[in-house]
Amino acid sequence: MSFPPDCALVGTWWAEGLEELTSDLSALDRGGRWVVVLPFEGKPVCARFGSWKPWSPPGEAPRTAVVVPRASWRSSLDRAAFAKGVHLVREAIAAGDVYQVNLCRRLSAPVPDGFDVEAFGQALLRAHPAPHGAVLSLPSAGVAVASASPERFLRRHGEVVESRPIKGTATTSDGLTTKDRAENVMIVDLVRNDLGRVCDFGSVEVPGLWEVESHPGLVHLVSTVRGRLRPGVGWADVLAAAFPPGSVTGAPKLAALEIIAALEPVGRSVYTGALGWVDADRQQADLNVAIRTFWVGDGQLHLGVGGGITWDSTPDGEWEETELKARRLLQAVSG
Repeated sequence: MSFPPDCALVGTWWAEGLEELTSDLSALDRGGRWVVVLPFEGKPVCARFGSWKPWSPPGEAPRTAVVVPRASWRSSLDRAAFAKGVHLVREAIAAGDVYQVNLCRRLSAPVPDGFDVEAFGQALLRAHPAPHGAVLSLPSAGVAVASASPERFLRRHGEVVESRPIKGTATTSDGLTTKDRAENVMIVDLVRNDLGRVCDFGSVEVPGLWEVESHPGLVHLVSTVRGRLRPGVGWADVLAAAFPPGSVTGAPKLAALEIIAALEPVGRSVYTGALGWVDADRQQADLNVAIRTFWVGDGQLHLGVGGGITWDSTPDGEWEETELKARRLLQAVSG
C-alpha cells in the first residue's frame, strides 16, 4: 500500500504543503487554514496546510482506482445480529431510556496491493458526487480517508454557525414516511439544544424543515438549524457542545451513545465523525458528517453504514436501509 505525500481534498479545496499537525482544537482559533479530522472516538487531527487551491472534478477520469471485489467485504454485524440490535433499541425506547438510536455496522475488505487513497477517492467522487466530499491522505497522522458525504455537520461564517442534519432515506421522495419525518424532528430538536449551549439566547432557529434532497441513487430529508455564537466561544467549546453529530448518535445523545457502545462490536473510527476545513483567519469553516465514508485501518479498507432506530423501526426495514446506502458505494469501488 502506497500513499502520496500529505494532502487533502475538502469540499472544493485542494490543500498541500503540510506545516503543522496537532490534536489541540484551540489551534483552530489562532490562525491559518486547517484540514480537520474528528474521529467518532479518538483524538482529533488538525493539519495546517500552506497551499490551498480551488478544486473541481477533472474533465477526464482520474487514474484508475484499484478494484475491491464485492465478495471480499465482510460485515461486523450479520443480519441476525443487526436484527437483535434493533430489538434491543426498541426495548430501550419502550423503557423510556431513549427516543432514537443510530445503529451502525462496518463493512471491511483487505486493502488491495498498490492502493492509492487519492486515486481511490477521486474515482469515488466521480462515480458518487457529493456536496461535502473529502479525500485525505495524511500518512504523517496515519489517516487515509475517502468520503462522499451528503451531510453538513457545521458551517461557520463569522459568528453564525449552521448544521444541516439528515434523517430520512428512500429511493424516491414518495418513499419517505411519517417515521422519517418524526425521526428528523427528534434530531432537529437535539441539534437546536446542542447549538443553544454555545449560541446567543434566542438566536437558534430552524429556517428549513423536511427539505427533500436528491443524491446518487437515493433521496434524503434534510433540515437546517442556525444560530449566532456567543462572544468568546472557541472551536473547542463548539465541538464540545455539538460533537458527535446528533444525526448519527440519537436522542438523548448521552443515553444513545451508551447503547451504541454496548451494541456495536467494533469502534467507528472516523465514520460518523466529521471531516472538513477551518479558516481561522476569516472565521469560516465547513465540516461534514463522515458518512458514505471509506477509511484504511489495520490493513483493511472499511465502510460504515447505519440508520436511526425508532419505535416504528423493523429489523428488515433497517437492514434494507443499510444495504441501500452501501449498494451504490460498493458498486463504485468494486467494478
